[in-house]
Amino acid sequence: MKKELIIRSHGQRVYDLLAEYTDVEADATDLVMTNKPFNIETIREGSVTSIINLSQLNDIRKKSFFINCVSKKLPKGGLFIGWAETKEERKKRLLRKYPWGVAHLYFLFDFVFKRVFPKLPLTRQVYHFVTAGRNQVLSKAEVLGRLVFNGFEIITIREINNRMYFVAAKITESKFDPAKKPRYGMLFKMKRTGKGGKAITVYKVRTMHPFSEYLQQYVYDTYNLKKGGKFQNDFRVTEWGRVLRALWIDELPMIYNLIKGDLKLFGVRPLSSHYLSLYHDELQQARQQTKPGLVPPFYADLPETLPEIMESEMRYLQLYAANPLQTDLNYGWRAIRNIFIRGARSS
Repeated sequence: MKKELIIRSHGQRVYDLLAEYTDVEADATDLVMTNKPFNIETIREGSVTSIINLSQLNDIRKKSFFINCVSKKLPKGGLFIGWAETKEERKKRLLRKYPWGVAHLYFLFDFVFKRVFPKLPLTRQVYHFVTAGRNQVLSKAEVLGRLVFNGFEIITIREINNRMYFVAAKITESKFDPAKKPRYGMLFKMKRTGKGGKAITVYKVRTMHPFSEYLQQYVYDTYNLKKGGKFQNDFRVTEWGRVLRALWIDELPMIYNLIKGDLKLFGVRPLSSHYLSLYHDELQQARQQTKPGLVPPFYADLPETLPEIMESEMRYLQLYAANPLQTDLNYGWRAIRNIFIRGARSS
């Protein structure tokens, strides 16, 4: 019964994916086709180990609340399987559907109305009045980030028929709190580790899709680090974000941290707790002895691999401990020369 329904609505390849990870016909597997949290809340707790939703996530107005409802119905290790049309997949579909010139104009209008309008306070209500919250444009990062935010681990993603299907396992309770929903303006607050291991808030212009901050472990586990210590194929970064990063516009708000005293002009880069955990203990301890910097030793030494980055930072910190002023002048000059003469960039 379930098999026929899945194949009829989504095709054999989708059924094969579901059957690979769960017993589709089992009573403990709940098959739904809904965008209403109410239909999830009616599921009796403890009665299911897998929930499969055949409706696209794009049509769900309160996505985090919906995923939170799914999480509450599943035991630890329980599976949530669903799908969404990502921004990239949507673009492919629209460009195939209409003639070239019309397709690009339609895509621009579609992106502004269905991606930008839902994010802005002045236009959000207009969008929801017209569409009832259906068919939103979602990035891959937002879909996966919302799952992780709600306590799921991404088991696999697979593109089938220009749609992204996901299989996620519940590993913790959801972080969702209706009173503390994440907000995504142009200014991004990042928790970083400062002098003495103290947590500091660093400000940057947002260059990543919403909910990207919850995917750092997933991206690290899935993709290799490229030269310079950044992630390979980091789908979390927006197209315009890459431009802002290349021009260092995203770094400008960190001048406030410099004035505030959280950072100094030259020094090791302020890192997230996850990225810092990749460093060996000796370097982690050495980093705590001084403030992080706005311009890191990376630009002076231009290391390419993570071990080379750690070696570069350790060398800088040892020299700085012996002679702070001379070290920063030396590294500062080398960094400026590499940036403006050799065109050095971190990503």
